[in-house]
Amino acid sequence: MTVEEFNQAVNQYSDSVYRFILKNIKDEDKAKDIIQDTYEKLWKKHDEVNFLKVKSYLFSAAYHTLIDLTRREKKQAQWDDVDFKNHSHTDGYTDLNEVLHQAVERLPETQRMVVMMRDYEGYSYKEISEITKLSEAQVKVYIFRARKFLKEYIGNIEVLV
Repeated sequence: MTVEEFNQAVNQYSDSVYRFILKNIKDEDKAKDIIQDTYEKLWKKHDEVNFLKVKSYLFSAAYHTLIDLTRREKKQAQWDDVDFKNHSHTDGYTDLNEVLHQAVERLPETQRMVVMMRDYEGYSYKEISEITKLSEAQVKVYIFRARKFLKEYIGNIEVLV
């Protein structure tokens, strides 16, 4: 990749990669640091990365940097021990966006990533698989489980409206 192609990659993809990371980490400063680290990694490997695959490389590198950060901060919860029925939302509420946002935040890290990539960013299962280094079957299972949890958390839509 040339310097011009690198600059073009920055112009084309930095905003979408930033939004993706920000949706997951909810901290603007950390998201900016992750983006900075991601582009630094790209620059260090610019002669190895094909410009046609730079978008996939950027999302993969940003995703893995985010995972490394969350592991370092040990903020990953033990979701196997949580009884989700105790955390379901059944009170009447009119701000559906806020309820959905709260539900997404309760998802395990991997499930939140793949759901956001699929439903917010519009990636195909194959693209998500390439970015996250999971098999397509794993991606589908994580998305299914995440959607099932979201449905259980939100409960009956008539209660919310």
